[in-house]
Amino acid sequence: MGLFVLEDRHLEHVPGTATLDDLDEQNAGAQEHGIHGDLKKSKNGTILVPQPSDDPNDPLNYPLWRRDLITSILCLASVIASTLSPLLAANTLSMVLYYNSPASPGDPRPPQRSFTDVALLTGHHLLGVGVAGFVFVASARIWGKRHLYLLGTVIIIVSSAWAGASGRNYGSLLAARFFQGVGLAPFEALVNASVGDLYFVHERGKRMAVSNLAVFGGAFLTPVIVGKMTASLGWQWTHYFVAIFAAAMLPLLFLLVPETAFKRDAKLDTDTAMITASTPDTTHTDKRPQTATTPSSPPNSPPPRPVLSLHHPFFAPRLTPTPFPKLLLRPFPLFLHPSILLSCLLQGTLIGWTVLIGIVLAAIMIGPPLFFNEVQTGYMYTGAALGALLGFVLAGALADSVPRWLAKRNKGVFEPEFRLLLVVPQLLLGCGGLYGFGVTAADTGRYGWFWADFCFALVVAGMVLGAVASALYVVDAHREVAVEGFTCLLVFKNVFSFGLTFSGYEWLVRGGVKEVFVAVGSVQVGICCLAGVLYVFGKRNRSFFARHDILDFFHLK
Repeated sequence: MGLFVLEDRHLEHVPGTATLDDLDEQNAGAQEHGIHGDLKKSKNGTILVPQPSDDPNDPLNYPLWRRDLITSILCLASVIASTLSPLLAANTLSMVLYYNSPASPGDPRPPQRSFTDVALLTGHHLLGVGVAGFVFVASARIWGKRHLYLLGTVIIIVSSAWAGASGRNYGSLLAARFFQGVGLAPFEALVNASVGDLYFVHERGKRMAVSNLAVFGGAFLTPVIVGKMTASLGWQWTHYFVAIFAAAMLPLLFLLVPETAFKRDAKLDTDTAMITASTPDTTHTDKRPQTATTPSSPPNSPPPRPVLSLHHPFFAPRLTPTPFPKLLLRPFPLFLHPSILLSCLLQGTLIGWTVLIGIVLAAIMIGPPLFFNEVQTGYMYTGAALGALLGFVLAGALADSVPRWLAKRNKGVFEPEFRLLLVVPQLLLGCGGLYGFGVTAADTGRYGWFWADFCFALVVAGMVLGAVASALYVVDAHREVAVEGFTCLLVFKNVFSFGLTFSGYEWLVRGGVKEVFVAVGSVQVGICCLAGVLYVFGKRNRSFFARHDILDFFHLK
């Protein structure tokens, strides 16, 4: 039992466990995984997990500056794409008035649109993200991720221009919002997986913090700008500007972001290998196709790709022989996987509660005693943006350093469960913020706007920490199904948030703001406590599902 992580009795090496330091044994695990000679290490002596191949086109062999450049471009594109989700957060009242007032004094009054109708403009956007996620992830398994980043950006450009030009046609805007969600889907589903492709275990934490800040945290700055932009230019220009900025990102994605997926010899994936305790070290029971007799250095190594990625957007050759319909269905059984399900809960519920807070800001702050307009409501998201930065700083400081320190104390062995310690600050900040927001937002006459905004910041900080913890755990513990795992996270988050936009307003009216947020805060406390259970039993859970492959059970391999 290493640092309260229960050891497994069935496997000598459980997928996800990795040796980062030799300590007492030179080249620990090299013969165990069938790798002859010394394991490759970083400059400071850390064993590289996974092991890079000798192919210069292996993304792990790119210089660090190039990998960071690729990540930076993907993160910047993700910030632009993710602004679409809260784009109407500060404009709810403006949109209700817009649809319920005549275009000119002589025009007939248009059909009435309720507060829920306007909220559903966000809900259908989130639904578009969830629906597209399944199709795009299956495509990523076959052709890689690059073509989806390009396709998603093009869809964002077209759908955002469409949304801005929709005028008073509610149905047209609703459809445009759905397709904006489709364009966002590749960035929500695949950017974290690309970080897993580009970096070794000991390098992922800080980068994953940046990518999650971009995908989830950066969006909270949007309403601050949108409220003022709407008052000055009109809500249509909020969509036009997204189209313009996305169009500016398209050349960078095409020229500087290559395919990050790479078919590497399975023996080099020292973290995902499965070795039984009853067989000698020379027996390798990894279930994936093996090339055990192939030397690691091919005699005719392909030339390295240039930094400018002018190659075809589709990855060649095909990455997997699995038929597309099977790949389309693969995420569904993973909802039965305890690790994936808990990761969905850690990330998705707290994101959903921020959506519920947005409903409160739009519905309650505009009334007595504050009487906020769209600009002031937008400014309320300043606290959320600062909270996202706080969560990013904490995640960046803790995501790599704490697991690295724990691995040293664990005789050089890294366990993915070490990443779950980020849930502790999520519990303190996120759950405390939910309770505090319920109390302060329910009585703004007594507490004013500041304390509600402060608690909103705590909730968002906890959300970022939970997003980083869940993403890192999925990549480190189950890298072989990380793409499907991120699909589960995406679908759960967006379907859950869609449900809140559909019924959240009525729930708050019936139950009361304080009572509802005390309830959801208590639910979140329970979810965080489940992470403690997974920390203790996570290694045995990984062993069980390595020996009883859930995808094999459903014939989806």
